[in-house]
Amino acid sequence: MGSRHTIASLFSDAARSRLWLFVLCRIRISLRLVTGSLELAQAVERAFAKGDCPALQGSLTAGSSRCRIMSLLSSAVTRGYNTEYWEWDPKAKSPAAQLSSNQLCVYFHVDSALESRGTAGVRGTKGFTHGEHYWEIQFLEPLYGTSVMVGVGTTQAQLHLEDYQFIDLLGMDKESWGLSYKGLIWHEGKHRKYTEPFYEKATIIGIHLNLQTGTLEFYKNGTGLGLAFSGLDKVGAPLYPLASSTSAETELQLGLRCWRFTSLKEHCLYAVLQHMKGTSHIDTLPLPRSIRNQLQAYKELAMPALNFLS
Repeated sequence: MGSRHTIASLFSDAARSRLWLFVLCRIRISLRLVTGSLELAQAVERAFAKGDCPALQGSLTAGSSRCRIMSLLSSAVTRGYNTEYWEWDPKAKSPAAQLSSNQLCVYFHVDSALESRGTAGVRGTKGFTHGEHYWEIQFLEPLYGTSVMVGVGTTQAQLHLEDYQFIDLLGMDKESWGLSYKGLIWHEGKHRKYTEPFYEKATIIGIHLNLQTGTLEFYKNGTGLGLAFSGLDKVGAPLYPLASSTSAETELQLGLRCWRFTSLKEHCLYAVLQHMKGTSHIDTLPLPRSIRNQLQAYKELAMPALNFLS
């Protein structure tokens, strides 16, 4: 081709609209996480909609890949956030849940010979005890049925119910906290309305867990939905990402996963671990025992990222 084309020019009007919506959602998420200002994110969105961001639009060339787009849109997140490296756990799931080969997608009740006979759940491979964490789950199919949920919980949270028990699994007891696609949040068997229902295919729900403040907040397509739960810093056990469904052929996919330091102490502990060749000799370091104990505890949070960087 003799002329330069943007990615948008290769799509129909409908597809182009969906592409820009996706781009705007990612911009809003990135700015909201880094600056804490929804107003700033919305201002950029308005400028983009009016065509005042030619540099970003022009960078989406015909030769760009989806990875290039994600790199552009996630750059704000990487300035202050660190990428997390966890997946859905094949050892911590319902028999009615199947995982993709990379363990980023979970498929509930997909056996074509069987209907859904209960409620199925899955847990992430990593539990959080401190720090600030954000991850996204995309709903790959339209939502329906009694319950499809995302949230957090301890290792004691239920992941499977059969005998035709179709319930809101996350939040059924004190071990988990969940958001249903019907807009309800659940904990200890109690619920309240939190947001409007979301039925649409490709909806992205962000989960923001801050264990410094003990709060849990959800996002829908980049827009913060407000405080859902508090007091999670007093649970006394690691909190894991969770998802559940009662509906046949529910498909959920993990997206962005990141974390950041919430104190200078965490930054220092991470720096020490980063410069160690291994963590098996923490007890022999010439440091006060209290600091060695903190290093030992902190490595559970830091090691996945350190292993990736090594």
